[in-house]
Amino acid sequence: MGQPVTLIRTSSPRPGIVRFELNRSLTGMGHARYEAGKEIVGNDPAAELARRIIDQGGVSAVHIYSSMVTVYLASNEPADLAGVIGGLYTYYLPGVEIPSDEELIAMVD
Repeated sequence: MGQPVTLIRTSSPRPGIVRFELNRSLTGMGHARYEAGKEIVGNDPAAELARRIIDQGGVSAVHIYSSMVTVYLASNEPADLAGVIGGLYTYYLPGVEIPSDEELIAMVD
């Protein structure tokens, strides 16, 4: 459940840089830069996506501007980078139990 993010991988003239153009803006008109080894604070979509990308390993930094995600590779590209980005808004994956109506109502109270 949730809405998958549609993305297009675009080329970069510089080696070690991978760009993805998304179907939605993550930062509005702001820039966000995250580096591996530094704490990523915030719960906004850009910070969450950067955490997930850096956790894949092999990434030195992530820059997000609006709907463009630029990944700076430290080594080989992670295997499922497009899957990580595309699954940003997917909440209920196969095998995850969906809460009942009573459980959801209890969370609000």
